[in-house]
Amino acid sequence: MLAALIALRAAYAGEPAADAVTRGRDAIWLGHAWVDGRRGEADLARLKKRLAGTGIRDLYVHSGPLEHDGTLPETAYPRAGWLIEAVRRELPGIRVQAYLGDALVYGEGERGGLRLADAAARRAIKASALQVLDAGFDGVHLDLEPMHLGNEDFLTLLDDVRPAVAARGGVLSVAAHQIDPLPSLHTVAGALANHPKWWSQEYFGQVARRVDQIAVMSYDTKTSMRSLYGGYVAQQTRLALEVTPGTTDLLMGLPFFHDDTFGHDPFAETVAAAVRGVRLGLTRTDRDRERFGTAAYIDFAATDLDWSSYREGWGAVDRP
Repeated sequence: MLAALIALRAAYAGEPAADAVTRGRDAIWLGHAWVDGRRGEADLARLKKRLAGTGIRDLYVHSGPLEHDGTLPETAYPRAGWLIEAVRRELPGIRVQAYLGDALVYGEGERGGLRLADAAARRAIKASALQVLDAGFDGVHLDLEPMHLGNEDFLTLLDDVRPAVAARGGVLSVAAHQIDPLPSLHTVAGALANHPKWWSQEYFGQVARRVDQIAVMSYDTKTSMRSLYGGYVAQQTRLALEVTPGTTDLLMGLPFFHDDTFGHDPFAETVAAAVRGVRLGLTRTDRDRERFGTAAYIDFAATDLDWSSYREGWGAVDRP
């Protein structure tokens, strides 16, 4: 454990390359208020000001959740049409993706969640993806948790959904678990907590090859020092870059939230530390990669400091 901590601290040392900055392919997760009527024109004007000059290109707008059978009631996103039209008018070039998720269950006796082993549920998820594209969304962002390492049903789902989404001119993206920081650590975590927090690099690559974008939820790390968290993000960036094909956008998550929980220390997990870790990982692994960015979670919890740390640390693009 001591060796691991020293390695993470070492990963945070050094200086990132000057060109390890935004490529204009970043994203942000937005809350449900944008599609249920609680947000309006004044809120959009504030968002426009926040996004001006940043590399954010995709908005993952919470438009679910999915029902446990994979279906999606249209009543879940009654104001989506307004948002999509307003973004196209006020934020040209920005894509609006429907962020859909649900809790997963695995055992035969488990209830209260979606079962990917059920072929009917997978077909319903595919239909829900096409449904939101028909509603005007530019893409579908799936966040299904907890996604156990090696879940073949998830790969089958992606193999089925991606070509259908592409045929409608849409984008398919997913939220991804972190990668094992130590070999086979997912095995230990799975045995102790019945939930393997991490994926192997191999499984991460299998998912990444089946989507247009993969966004790593690189927060909730249980680290208690900024240098350790930043080093952890640098390591996660390296591990993800090594197995993500150049045809897929790889986005590293930034913590735009401040919950103080067992898994998340807001004093350690800062945007500044995450951005520096991302830049270091990119510098050391694939500094010329274009299909790369960050994804901020989440808009309604973000502070002015979060936004300024993102802007100052990750850079800007030549866009109004």
